[in-house]
Amino acid sequence: MSIGVGVIGAGVISDTYLTNLTSFPDVKVVHVADIDVARAQAQAEKHGVPRASTVADLLDDPEVELVINLTIPAAHVEIGLAALDAGKHVWSEKPLAMDRETGRKLLDRAKEKGLRVACAPDTLLGAGLQTARRAIDEGRIGNPMMALALFQAPGPESWHPAPEFLFQAGGGPLLDMGPYYLTSLVSLFGPIRKVTGTGAQARATRVIGSGPRAGTEFAVTVPTTVTALIEFSRGGSAQIVMSFDSGLRRSGFLEVTGTGGTAVLPDPNRFDGTTLLHIAGKEEPEELEPQGHSASRGTGALELARAIHAGVPERAPGELAYHVLDAMLAIEESIAAGRSVDVESTTGIPQALPGDWDPYASTF
Repeated sequence: MSIGVGVIGAGVISDTYLTNLTSFPDVKVVHVADIDVARAQAQAEKHGVPRASTVADLLDDPEVELVINLTIPAAHVEIGLAALDAGKHVWSEKPLAMDRETGRKLLDRAKEKGLRVACAPDTLLGAGLQTARRAIDEGRIGNPMMALALFQAPGPESWHPAPEFLFQAGGGPLLDMGPYYLTSLVSLFGPIRKVTGTGAQARATRVIGSGPRAGTEFAVTVPTTVTALIEFSRGGSAQIVMSFDSGLRRSGFLEVTGTGGTAVLPDPNRFDGTTLLHIAGKEEPEELEPQGHSASRGTGALELARAIHAGVPERAPGELAYHVLDAMLAIEESIAAGRSVDVESTTGIPQALPGDWDPYASTF
């Protein structure tokens, strides 16, 4: 037995999702759809998926129980609502929505229909971050007090063939990369209560650097460097820097300091990586190799499918994604207003994955 999956959006990231999802016994990918049907057909043929079509046809497919929404951020809610109205559960790429109103509408519609919405990043479920979380939960560095998160890069327009959406509302380094870092921080510190942000934009336009449209200039409408102070409801704080303007590449830096030491975590945008524990009073750091599965994107959708089957909460729920979205929008509002902004939503903290969780096992 397996849960039938349909993938909407046959763009760049669909390759990784389809490679993984077609290897997990507990799900069966039965349909791929895209506004470009030829692109959907190519991906379906490449990954051995039996059907490819329009979005409407996929939503009418009775074998599809869970929709994987890989569309651009501006379409996440529209596609999510359509899937829910068709009686399907939803796994969405991040961010959950572009604004609070539509994000809330999506989650409320799911509750009304008795369906589930879960959301990336599922890197949080990778062996690297899960190993780090278990060590911190066990008190290896004492009580977490503060964190530092850094993402600095020149920007994705040099390699992405259609990067415009990453520099417009719903994008920028904050909404594009922020979910990886903030979701990790919330899983360790709990919900966010207040943010204070500053932002800047290095250039009003950018130029596509690769693909068939290389050389095309496009407008930038959001801050491309964001710095923020995050305060958590249960105590503790974090400083974050998210930038598409840096000549120095520094990505994947996440450090948590507690009352008894400091943990340097793996890259939040990866599923693997070691954790370094710098314990007070010890000269050398302790290196923790990742303990757990080796799968990547698609893991969260599988975990959702297993949770649906078992009737238990999923570990990347929509409410967590909504809270992270709420915090990121509050940072944007803080930048615009020049003052701190309270974060109104809250969230629970999903349980850590067991170290022996195996995506390649058949569990039902």
